[in-house]
Amino acid sequence: MNPAAARRRFELFLKERKLRVTQQRLDILDLAWETHDHFSAEQMFGWARVRNAHASRATVYRTLNLMLEGRFLSSFEASSGAALFEHALGHNHHDHILCLKCGKIEEFHCDAIEKLQEQEAQRLGFQLVDHALILEGHCASCSSTDEL
Repeated sequence: MNPAAARRRFELFLKERKLRVTQQRLDILDLAWETHDHFSAEQMFGWARVRNAHASRATVYRTLNLMLEGRFLSSFEASSGAALFEHALGHNHHDHILCLKCGKIEEFHCDAIEKLQEQEAQRLGFQLVDHALILEGHCASCSSTDEL
């Protein structure tokens, strides 16, 4: 989804919840849409400060949570324990594999894995609404340095 459309949807989302549409919230949304990388709340806070968005740390954290609630963003926990975010609105579902040494993140989609998850959910009497699969290991670069 393009940034202007995401902004319009976010404004509607805020108004539906009777929340103010502030420049700080819109700046945080814009910053999230300007990157295609995964980012932490602290990184977002740093970007907002560089942009001179005058957003407090609390505003950044609250806005990221609102964006999760509205499914503008998705998040997952990195091996460091920090939550990482990425914009999700208008993007196809994918899973992640993380390098435990260097922090590299790769996105992937595997139809066979998706089908197995659906089958397991049905077997257990669940109807899946959402899921996040995170695989952890060592990337090729980190694995090759282990052999030295």
